[in-house]
Amino acid sequence: MKRYHPFLVTLHWVLAIVIMAWLFMGTTVLDQMPNSDPRKIGTLQTHMLVGVTILVFMLIRLVVRMRSAKLEVLDVNTIKTNKAATIGHYALYVLVILMALSGMATAQLLGLPEVFDSGLALPENFEMVAPLIVHKVFSKVLILLIVGHTLAALYHQFALKEKLFARVWFGNRQ
Repeated sequence: MKRYHPFLVTLHWVLAIVIMAWLFMGTTVLDQMPNSDPRKIGTLQTHMLVGVTILVFMLIRLVVRMRSAKLEVLDVNTIKTNKAATIGHYALYVLVILMALSGMATAQLLGLPEVFDSGLALPENFEMVAPLIVHKVFSKVLILLIVGHTLAALYHQFALKEKLFARVWFGNRQ
């Protein structure tokens, strides 16, 4: 196989775009919006809904990837680099899943589902909520991993001329 299955390709690019947008939204919009802002409840609901959707799609992608035909491993002739690539790919899955779980834990701890259902006001602030602190740390680490993943893909595509982007795009799989 020279290309990933079209379903994996679709999930890859949809998740890439949505995850980057949601990281941007969480670190800029939500972090800057005071809890007293009436729009924050709707913004949090949307953030949580899309976060859970990302989790579901990421788990589906992981299962499909594990069960689908494997592509040739790109070998850059150094054991450390090859191991870093494997670890980096699994770290992306793990971090996205942990981001969603820490977000869900934050919502439960703060009683957000009840706030959404009852129309009550949000707590004055979310400071010092352990799962939220973890969620924010994971977001920073995930951003760094995405930057590293992107730089590595560009290196394989343009420096090593391995036509990496063809593997993660649509077309004849042979």
